[in-house]
Amino acid sequence: MENNPVFRYWVLVGMVLIAGFSQGMLLPVLAVMLEDAGIAPSANGLNAAALYIGIILVSPFIERPVRQYGYKPVILTGLLLVTISVMIFPLWHAFWLWFVLRMVVGVADNLIHFSTQVWISTTSSPEKRGRQLALYGLAFGLGFGLGPMTTRLLEVNTFLPFLISAAMSVLAFICMLFLRNEYPAREVETASRTGTYERYRKVIKLAWFALLPGFCYGYLEATLHGSYPVYAIRMGIDLHLTTVFLLPGFVFGSLVTQLPLGMMSDKFGRSRMLLWLMGSGAFLFLLMPLIEHQPVLLFSFFVVTGMILGSLFSLGIAYLADLVPPELLPTGTVMTAVLFAFGSMTGPVIGGFLIDIAGRGAVYYSISGMLTLAAGAGLIFHFQQKHAGSSRESRISSSPDY
Repeated sequence: MENNPVFRYWVLVGMVLIAGFSQGMLLPVLAVMLEDAGIAPSANGLNAAALYIGIILVSPFIERPVRQYGYKPVILTGLLLVTISVMIFPLWHAFWLWFVLRMVVGVADNLIHFSTQVWISTTSSPEKRGRQLALYGLAFGLGFGLGPMTTRLLEVNTFLPFLISAAMSVLAFICMLFLRNEYPAREVETASRTGTYERYRKVIKLAWFALLPGFCYGYLEATLHGSYPVYAIRMGIDLHLTTVFLLPGFVFGSLVTQLPLGMMSDKFGRSRMLLWLMGSGAFLFLLMPLIEHQPVLLFSFFVVTGMILGSLFSLGIAYLADLVPPELLPTGTVMTAVLFAFGSMTGPVIGGFLIDIAGRGAVYYSISGMLTLAAGAGLIFHFQQKHAGSSRESRISSSPDY
Protein backbone atom coordinates (compact mmCIF):
# COMPACT_ATOMS: atom_id res chain seq x y z
CA MET A 1 0.00 0.00 0.00
CA GLU A 2 2.85 2.41 0.78
CA ASN A 3 4.01 2.22 -2.85
CA ASN A 4 0.54 2.84 -4.30
CA PRO A 5 0.59 6.35 -5.88
CA VAL A 6 -3.22 6.62 -5.79
CA PHE A 7 -3.33 5.87 -2.06
CA ARG A 8 -0.46 8.30 -1.45
CA TYR A 9 -2.19 11.06 -3.42
CA TRP A 10 -5.47 10.80 -1.52
CA VAL A 11 -3.69 10.66 1.83
CA LEU A 12 -1.85 13.87 0.92
CA VAL A 13 -5.10 15.50 -0.23
CA GLY A 14 -6.52 14.52 3.16
CA MET A 15 -3.59 16.32 4.80
CA VAL A 16 -4.49 19.64 3.23
CA LEU A 17 -8.20 19.20 3.94
CA ILE A 18 -7.36 18.76 7.62
CA ALA A 19 -4.98 21.74 7.57
CA GLY A 20 -7.73 23.82 6.00
CA PHE A 21 -10.24 22.59 8.57
CA SER A 22 -7.97 23.51 11.48
CA GLN A 23 -7.48 27.04 10.09
CA GLY A 24 -11.17 27.48 9.27
CA MET A 25 -12.20 26.23 12.71
CA LEU A 26 -9.73 28.20 14.82
CA LEU A 27 -10.41 31.65 13.31
CA PRO A 28 -14.13 31.97 14.14
CA VAL A 29 -14.19 29.68 17.19
CA LEU A 30 -11.44 31.55 19.01
CA ALA A 31 -12.83 34.91 17.83
CA VAL A 32 -16.18 34.09 19.46
CA MET A 33 -14.53 32.80 22.65
CA LEU A 34 -12.38 35.94 22.95
CA GLU A 35 -15.41 38.17 22.31
CA ASP A 36 -17.34 36.33 25.05
CA ALA A 37 -14.37 36.92 27.35
CA GLY A 38 -14.64 40.68 26.77
CA ILE A 39 -11.52 41.06 24.58
CA ALA A 40 -11.58 44.15 22.35
CA PRO A 41 -12.06 43.49 18.60
CA SER A 42 -8.67 45.03 17.80
CA ALA A 43 -6.91 42.68 20.22
CA ASN A 44 -9.05 39.82 18.89
CA GLY A 45 -7.76 40.57 15.39
CA LEU A 46 -4.18 40.70 16.65
CA ASN A 47 -4.61 37.25 18.17
CA ALA A 48 -5.95 35.91 14.86
CA ALA A 49 -2.86 37.27 13.07
CA ALA A 50 -0.62 34.98 15.13
CA LEU A 51 -1.36 31.98 12.89
CA TYR A 52 0.00 33.83 9.86
CA ILE A 53 2.99 35.11 11.79
CA GLY A 54 3.85 31.44 12.34
CA ILE A 55 3.50 30.76 8.60
CA ILE A 56 5.89 33.61 7.74
CA LEU A 57 8.44 32.77 10.43
CA VAL A 58 8.87 29.16 9.36
CA SER A 59 8.82 29.78 5.58
CA PRO A 60 12.60 30.40 5.15
CA PHE A 61 13.45 27.22 7.08
CA ILE A 62 11.14 24.55 5.63
CA GLU A 63 13.15 23.54 2.58
CA ARG A 64 16.25 22.29 4.42
CA PRO A 65 14.55 19.72 6.74
CA VAL A 66 12.44 18.44 3.84
CA ARG A 67 15.60 17.87 1.76
CA GLN A 68 17.46 16.32 4.69
CA TYR A 69 14.76 14.13 6.24
CA GLY A 70 12.17 13.74 3.48
CA TYR A 71 8.48 14.65 3.23
CA LYS A 72 7.00 12.13 5.66
CA PRO A 73 8.80 13.19 8.88
CA VAL A 74 8.03 16.86 8.22
CA ILE A 75 4.31 16.16 7.64
CA LEU A 76 4.14 13.94 10.75
CA THR A 77 5.78 16.72 12.77
CA GLY A 78 3.18 19.18 11.50
CA LEU A 79 0.29 16.86 12.36
CA LEU A 80 1.70 16.23 15.83
CA LEU A 81 2.04 19.98 16.49
CA VAL A 82 -1.54 20.64 15.32
CA THR A 83 -2.94 17.84 17.50
CA ILE A 84 -1.16 18.97 20.66
CA SER A 85 -1.97 22.64 20.10
CA VAL A 86 -5.72 22.24 19.48
CA MET A 87 -6.00 20.08 22.60
CA ILE A 88 -4.36 22.78 24.74
CA PHE A 89 -6.54 25.68 23.50
CA PRO A 90 -9.67 24.92 25.57
CA LEU A 91 -7.72 24.01 28.72
CA TRP A 92 -6.48 27.54 29.48
CA HIS A 93 -8.29 30.68 28.32
CA ALA A 94 -5.26 32.97 28.22
CA PHE A 95 -4.80 35.58 25.47
CA TRP A 96 -1.03 35.29 25.07
CA LEU A 97 -1.01 31.49 25.40
CA TRP A 98 -3.52 31.35 22.55
CA PHE A 99 -1.32 33.76 20.57
CA VAL A 100 1.66 31.40 20.93
CA LEU A 101 -0.45 28.31 20.18
CA ARG A 102 -1.81 29.94 17.04
CA MET A 103 1.75 30.63 15.89
CA VAL A 104 2.56 26.95 16.46
CA VAL A 105 -0.49 25.92 14.38
CA GLY A 106 0.68 28.30 11.63
CA VAL A 107 4.12 26.66 11.65
CA ALA A 108 2.53 23.20 11.58
CA ASP A 109 0.11 24.01 8.77
CA ASN A 110 2.95 25.43 6.67
CA LEU A 111 5.00 22.26 7.22
CA ILE A 112 2.02 20.23 5.97
CA HIS A 113 1.21 22.54 3.03
CA PHE A 114 4.76 22.86 1.72
CA SER A 115 5.58 19.15 1.97
CA THR A 116 2.34 17.85 0.48
CA GLN A 117 2.32 20.40 -2.36
CA VAL A 118 5.91 19.65 -3.41
CA TRP A 119 5.36 15.89 -2.99
CA ILE A 120 2.28 15.94 -5.25
CA SER A 121 3.89 18.29 -7.79
CA THR A 122 7.03 16.16 -8.17
CA THR A 123 5.28 12.78 -8.35
CA SER A 124 2.40 13.69 -10.69
CA SER A 125 2.72 13.05 -14.40
CA PRO A 126 2.62 16.25 -16.51
CA GLU A 127 -0.73 15.33 -18.09
CA LYS A 128 -2.37 14.88 -14.65
CA ARG A 129 -0.56 17.52 -12.61
CA GLY A 130 -3.02 20.36 -13.21
CA ARG A 131 -6.06 18.27 -12.28
CA GLN A 132 -4.40 16.80 -9.21
CA LEU A 133 -3.28 20.19 -7.91
CA ALA A 134 -6.76 21.58 -8.58
CA LEU A 135 -8.28 18.84 -6.43
CA TYR A 136 -5.65 19.61 -3.82
CA GLY A 137 -6.78 23.26 -3.79
CA LEU A 138 -10.45 22.26 -3.63
CA ALA A 139 -9.70 20.05 -0.62
CA PHE A 140 -8.23 22.99 1.27
CA GLY A 141 -11.24 25.14 0.39
CA LEU A 142 -13.63 22.41 1.52
CA GLY A 143 -11.83 22.00 4.83
CA PHE A 144 -11.70 25.75 5.36
CA GLY A 145 -15.42 25.98 4.61
CA LEU A 146 -16.38 23.19 7.02
CA GLY A 147 -14.29 24.58 9.89
CA PRO A 148 -16.55 27.55 10.82
CA MET A 149 -19.55 25.24 11.18
CA THR A 150 -18.07 23.90 14.41
CA THR A 151 -18.62 27.28 16.09
CA ARG A 152 -22.19 26.17 16.81
CA LEU A 153 -20.79 23.30 18.90
CA LEU A 154 -19.48 25.78 21.49
CA GLU A 155 -23.04 25.92 22.84
CA VAL A 156 -22.88 22.18 23.51
CA ASN A 157 -19.35 21.95 24.89
CA THR A 158 -16.30 24.21 24.59
CA PHE A 159 -14.05 21.22 23.90
CA LEU A 160 -16.02 19.77 20.97
CA PRO A 161 -14.59 21.79 18.02
CA PHE A 162 -11.05 21.15 19.26
CA LEU A 163 -11.65 17.44 19.86
CA ILE A 164 -12.98 17.03 16.30
CA SER A 165 -9.94 18.79 14.84
CA ALA A 166 -7.55 16.74 16.98
CA ALA A 167 -9.29 13.47 16.03
CA MET A 168 -8.98 14.30 12.31
CA SER A 169 -5.27 15.03 12.75
CA VAL A 170 -4.74 11.72 14.59
CA LEU A 171 -6.52 9.84 11.78
CA ALA A 172 -4.31 11.56 9.20
CA PHE A 173 -1.22 10.75 11.29
CA ILE A 174 -2.14 7.04 11.25
CA CYS A 175 -2.69 7.08 7.47
CA MET A 176 0.68 8.77 6.96
CA LEU A 177 2.42 5.91 8.74
CA PHE A 178 1.53 3.65 5.80
CA LEU A 179 3.37 5.85 3.28
CA ARG A 180 7.01 5.33 2.31
CA ASN A 181 9.19 8.36 2.86
CA GLU A 182 10.49 10.16 -0.23
CA TYR A 183 12.85 13.09 -0.84
CA PRO A 184 12.90 16.07 -3.24
CA ALA A 185 15.21 15.91 -6.23
CA ARG A 186 18.79 16.13 -4.96
CA GLU A 187 20.16 17.98 -7.97
CA VAL A 188 18.19 21.17 -7.31
CA GLU A 189 20.43 23.51 -5.30
CA THR A 190 19.31 26.39 -3.14
CA ALA A 191 20.25 29.75 -4.59
CA SER A 192 22.72 32.02 -2.91
CA ARG A 193 21.49 35.10 -1.05
CA THR A 194 22.69 37.41 -3.79
CA GLY A 195 20.93 35.38 -6.47
CA THR A 196 17.73 35.25 -4.40
CA TYR A 197 17.68 39.03 -3.91
CA GLU A 198 18.20 39.59 -7.63
CA ARG A 199 15.32 37.24 -8.50
CA TYR A 200 13.02 39.04 -6.06
CA ARG A 201 13.94 42.37 -7.65
CA LYS A 202 13.22 41.05 -11.15
CA VAL A 203 9.85 39.59 -10.15
CA ILE A 204 8.77 42.89 -8.59
CA LYS A 205 9.89 44.80 -11.68
CA LEU A 206 8.11 42.49 -14.12
CA ALA A 207 4.98 41.50 -12.21
CA TRP A 208 4.36 43.51 -9.05
CA PHE A 209 0.60 43.64 -9.58
CA ALA A 210 0.37 39.86 -10.03
CA LEU A 211 1.60 39.52 -6.43
CA LEU A 212 -1.26 41.62 -5.01
CA PRO A 213 -4.15 39.12 -5.51
CA GLY A 214 -2.43 36.82 -2.99
CA PHE A 215 -2.39 39.65 -0.44
CA CYS A 216 -6.01 40.53 -1.26
CA TYR A 217 -7.24 36.98 -0.80
CA GLY A 218 -5.39 36.57 2.50
CA TYR A 219 -6.81 39.89 3.76
CA LEU A 220 -10.31 38.95 2.63
CA GLU A 221 -10.32 35.39 3.94
CA ALA A 222 -8.85 36.19 7.37
CA THR A 223 -11.06 39.26 7.86
CA LEU A 224 -14.21 37.29 7.14
CA HIS A 225 -13.28 34.35 9.37
CA GLY A 226 -11.42 36.27 12.08
CA SER A 227 -13.33 39.56 12.40
CA TYR A 228 -16.78 38.93 10.96
CA PRO A 229 -18.05 36.67 13.80
CA VAL A 230 -17.14 39.43 16.27
CA TYR A 231 -18.82 42.01 14.02
CA ALA A 232 -21.93 39.82 13.76
CA ILE A 233 -22.21 39.60 17.55
CA ARG A 234 -21.83 43.37 17.91
CA MET A 235 -24.40 44.14 15.19
CA GLY A 236 -26.99 41.61 16.33
CA ILE A 237 -26.56 39.28 13.34
CA ASP A 238 -27.39 35.69 14.25
CA LEU A 239 -24.15 33.81 14.97
CA HIS A 240 -25.64 30.55 13.69
CA LEU A 241 -26.43 32.27 10.37
CA THR A 242 -22.87 33.62 10.25
CA THR A 243 -20.94 30.43 10.96
CA VAL A 244 -23.22 27.83 9.34
CA PHE A 245 -24.40 29.75 6.27
CA LEU A 246 -22.58 33.01 5.51
CA LEU A 247 -18.91 32.01 5.90
CA PRO A 248 -19.31 28.52 4.37
CA GLY A 249 -21.44 30.11 1.63
CA PHE A 250 -18.54 32.34 0.66
CA VAL A 251 -16.10 29.41 0.60
CA PHE A 252 -18.36 27.05 -1.33
CA GLY A 253 -19.25 29.82 -3.79
CA SER A 254 -15.54 30.18 -4.51
CA LEU A 255 -15.23 26.45 -5.23
CA VAL A 256 -17.99 26.59 -7.88
CA THR A 257 -16.27 29.20 -10.06
CA GLN A 258 -12.60 28.21 -9.79
CA LEU A 259 -12.51 26.44 -13.16
CA PRO A 260 -14.92 28.72 -15.12
CA LEU A 261 -13.09 31.90 -14.07
CA GLY A 262 -9.76 30.34 -15.00
CA MET A 263 -11.11 29.50 -18.45
CA MET A 264 -12.53 33.02 -18.85
CA SER A 265 -9.16 34.51 -17.92
CA ASP A 266 -7.57 32.45 -20.71
CA LYS A 267 -10.04 33.98 -23.18
CA PHE A 268 -10.33 37.60 -22.01
CA GLY A 269 -6.94 38.16 -20.35
CA ARG A 270 -6.01 37.85 -16.69
CA SER A 271 -5.29 41.54 -16.15
CA ARG A 272 -8.80 42.58 -17.25
CA MET A 273 -10.32 39.67 -15.34
CA LEU A 274 -8.59 40.57 -12.08
CA LEU A 275 -9.59 44.23 -12.42
CA TRP A 276 -13.22 43.28 -13.06
CA LEU A 277 -13.33 40.86 -10.13
CA MET A 278 -11.74 43.30 -7.69
CA GLY A 279 -13.99 46.16 -8.78
CA SER A 280 -17.16 44.04 -8.61
CA GLY A 281 -16.21 42.63 -5.22
CA ALA A 282 -15.49 46.10 -3.81
CA PHE A 283 -18.90 47.35 -5.00
CA LEU A 284 -20.80 44.38 -3.52
CA PHE A 285 -19.11 44.68 -0.12
CA LEU A 286 -19.93 48.40 -0.14
CA LEU A 287 -23.63 47.50 -0.49
CA MET A 288 -23.69 44.89 2.27
CA PRO A 289 -24.40 47.25 5.22
CA LEU A 290 -27.72 48.06 3.54
CA ILE A 291 -28.92 44.43 3.57
CA GLU A 292 -27.09 42.86 6.53
CA HIS A 293 -30.32 42.31 8.50
CA GLN A 294 -32.03 40.55 5.61
CA PRO A 295 -30.70 36.97 5.98
CA VAL A 296 -31.59 35.67 2.52
CA LEU A 297 -30.10 38.68 0.72
CA LEU A 298 -27.01 38.68 2.94
CA PHE A 299 -26.44 34.96 2.29
CA SER A 300 -26.85 35.57 -1.46
CA PHE A 301 -24.29 38.37 -1.34
CA PHE A 302 -21.79 36.14 0.50
CA VAL A 303 -22.20 33.36 -2.08
CA VAL A 304 -21.87 35.78 -5.02
CA THR A 305 -18.81 37.53 -3.56
CA GLY A 306 -17.28 34.10 -2.96
CA MET A 307 -17.92 33.21 -6.60
CA ILE A 308 -16.32 36.49 -7.73
CA LEU A 309 -13.36 36.74 -5.33
CA GLY A 310 -12.59 33.13 -4.41
CA SER A 311 -10.25 32.69 -7.39
CA LEU A 312 -8.06 35.76 -6.73
CA PHE A 313 -5.13 33.71 -5.43
CA SER A 314 -5.07 31.16 -8.27
CA LEU A 315 -5.62 33.84 -10.95
CA GLY A 316 -2.77 35.87 -9.45
CA ILE A 317 -0.44 32.86 -9.76
CA ALA A 318 -1.60 32.29 -13.35
CA TYR A 319 -1.03 35.96 -14.21
CA LEU A 320 2.40 35.76 -12.61
CA ALA A 321 3.22 32.83 -14.90
CA ASP A 322 2.17 34.96 -17.89
CA LEU A 323 4.52 37.80 -16.92
CA VAL A 324 7.74 36.20 -15.66
CA PRO A 325 10.09 33.66 -17.30
CA PRO A 326 9.82 30.07 -16.00
CA GLU A 327 12.99 30.31 -13.91
CA LEU A 328 11.45 33.18 -11.89
CA LEU A 329 8.07 31.52 -11.29
CA PRO A 330 9.08 29.63 -8.10
CA THR A 331 10.43 32.87 -6.62
CA GLY A 332 7.22 34.69 -7.51
CA THR A 333 5.12 31.91 -6.02
CA VAL A 334 7.02 32.13 -2.71
CA MET A 335 6.56 35.92 -2.69
CA THR A 336 2.82 35.48 -3.31
CA ALA A 337 2.56 33.04 -0.40
CA VAL A 338 4.36 35.47 1.93
CA LEU A 339 2.07 38.32 0.83
CA PHE A 340 -0.93 36.07 1.43
CA ALA A 341 0.27 35.59 5.01
CA PHE A 342 0.83 39.34 5.44
CA GLY A 343 -2.68 40.01 4.15
CA SER A 344 -4.05 37.40 6.52
CA MET A 345 -2.26 39.13 9.41
CA THR A 346 -3.32 42.68 8.63
CA GLY A 347 -6.95 41.95 7.69
CA PRO A 348 -8.24 40.94 11.15
CA VAL A 349 -6.19 43.67 12.87
CA ILE A 350 -7.56 46.46 10.65
CA GLY A 351 -11.04 44.94 10.78
CA GLY A 352 -10.89 44.83 14.58
CA PHE A 353 -9.78 48.46 14.85
CA LEU A 354 -12.55 49.57 12.49
CA ILE A 355 -15.16 47.67 14.52
CA ASP A 356 -13.98 49.65 17.57
CA ILE A 357 -14.00 52.97 15.71
CA ALA A 358 -16.68 52.84 13.02
CA GLY A 359 -19.09 50.18 14.24
CA ARG A 360 -21.71 49.34 11.63
CA GLY A 361 -20.31 48.41 8.23
CA ALA A 362 -16.71 48.27 9.50
CA VAL A 363 -15.79 44.85 8.10
CA TYR A 364 -17.47 45.51 4.75
CA TYR A 365 -15.75 48.89 4.36
CA SER A 366 -12.38 47.37 5.29
CA ILE A 367 -12.64 44.73 2.54
CA SER A 368 -14.14 47.13 -0.02
CA GLY A 369 -11.41 49.71 0.59
CA MET A 370 -8.66 47.12 0.23
CA LEU A 371 -10.11 45.81 -3.05
CA THR A 372 -10.54 49.35 -4.38
CA LEU A 373 -6.89 50.17 -3.69
CA ALA A 374 -5.78 46.92 -5.34
CA ALA A 375 -7.94 47.61 -8.39
CA GLY A 376 -6.45 51.10 -8.62
CA ALA A 377 -2.96 49.59 -8.50
CA GLY A 378 -4.05 47.17 -11.22
CA LEU A 379 -5.15 50.00 -13.49
CA ILE A 380 -1.75 51.65 -13.08
CA PHE A 381 0.02 48.37 -13.90
CA HIS A 382 -2.31 47.74 -16.87
CA PHE A 383 -1.46 51.12 -18.41
CA GLN A 384 2.25 50.56 -17.66
CA GLN A 385 2.08 47.30 -19.57
CA LYS A 386 0.31 48.94 -22.53
CA HIS A 387 2.85 51.77 -22.57
CA ALA A 388 5.76 49.32 -22.39
CA GLY A 389 4.23 47.29 -25.24
CA SER A 390 3.79 50.42 -27.35
CA SER A 391 7.38 51.46 -26.67
CA ARG A 392 8.68 48.05 -27.75
CA GLU A 393 6.62 48.15 -30.95
CA SER A 394 7.90 51.67 -31.69
CA ARG A 395 11.52 50.60 -31.23
CA ILE A 396 11.04 47.59 -33.50
CA SER A 397 9.35 49.60 -36.26
CA SER A 398 12.10 52.26 -36.18
CA SER A 399 14.89 49.68 -36.37
CA PRO A 400 16.90 49.81 -39.65
CA ASP A 401 16.67 46.01 -39.87
CA TYR A 402 12.99 46.23 -40.68
